[in-house]
Amino acid sequence: MTETIASEKVVALTASAVGEVKALLTKPENAGKHMRFYVEQGGCSGMQYGMTFDEQRDGDIVSAHDGVMVLVDAISADFLRGTVVDFSDALTAGGFKISNPNAKESCGCGKSFNA
Repeated sequence: MTETIASEKVVALTASAVGEVKALLTKPENAGKHMRFYVEQGGCSGMQYGMTFDEQRDGDIVSAHDGVMVLVDAISADFLRGTVVDFSDALTAGGFKISNPNAKESCGCGKSFNA
C-alpha cells in the first residue's frame, strides 16, 4: 500500500501529544504502527472518541506531525476535522485531551460528545 500524506491535517497534535505518542511507539507491540483517531457510537453524549495504534487502511487520511503519522478514516474525519489533541502528565486529570470544534456538547469526562 502506498502511503500518501494529506495536505490537510484532520487532527492536530500539540508538542506534548507528539512526545507521548513517540514514547508509546517505542513499545514492541506498537512497532510499525501509526496513531489512529476515530469516533464511534457510544458514550454518554452519543459519540465517543477512540485512539489506537494501527496499520494504514485503504481510504485513510494520513498526516504527519513531527515524525508521527496520524490515521483517520473518512467517516471519522467528518466529526474530527479541526480537532486538537494535547497530552498532560498531571497526576489528576492527566492523559490525552481532545478539543473538538465540531462537538456541540461534551460529557464531563471529555471522552464523548454530541455532534
